[in-house]
Amino acid sequence: MKNKKVLLFLAQGFEEYEASVFTDIIGWSRIYGSEPVDLITTGLHPEIICTWNMIVRPQIEFESINVSEFDALAIPGGFENAGYYEDAFDERFLNLIREFNEQGKIIASVCVAALPVGKSGVLNGRNATTYDLLDGVRRTQLAEFGAKVLDENIVIDKNIITSTGPSTGLDVAFKLLEMLTNLRNVRLVKQYMRFI
Repeated sequence: MKNKKVLLFLAQGFEEYEASVFTDIIGWSRIYGSEPVDLITTGLHPEIICTWNMIVRPQIEFESINVSEFDALAIPGGFENAGYYEDAFDERFLNLIREFNEQGKIIASVCVAALPVGKSGVLNGRNATTYDLLDGVRRTQLAEFGAKVLDENIVIDKNIITSTGPSTGLDVAFKLLEMLTNLRNVRLVKQYMRFI
């Protein structure tokens, strides 16, 4: 049986920790899970500088993405002063989000990564959440994109997962793994990672 496949989009200025929750949990699933899942990174640039200045190189060029080859899109958040929204709000990426949604594929976002999902239009009239501090500016922004913003740590509306901040990242990644496979597989991965 062919492994499920996650596309991890890395915007300029993305937060390293929020990306690592996906790479680690999906990575452990390949070694110890009963249903291994693969993960491929992409971005709009050949090199990306993260929020805290780590430099990464995505595995595949953005232009070569074939959405039909993937089962889910994972999106870490990032910081505005690190250039996050320049890539996150780029029309090429917004079109990719729309395509994943049109095909009913899972979209998992952490923290402010809900904002490009909202800006793409796919959250219009749907439940979602995002970062709640800084006087709620990001939640106001998400509501302006048409989302029904809930005061919850994680919100799942059909195929889309949104969350409030970095602390929710692990839960989002485990929920993504569960939606791609099953709860038994998640428990196995959690066991080997020493969460349980």
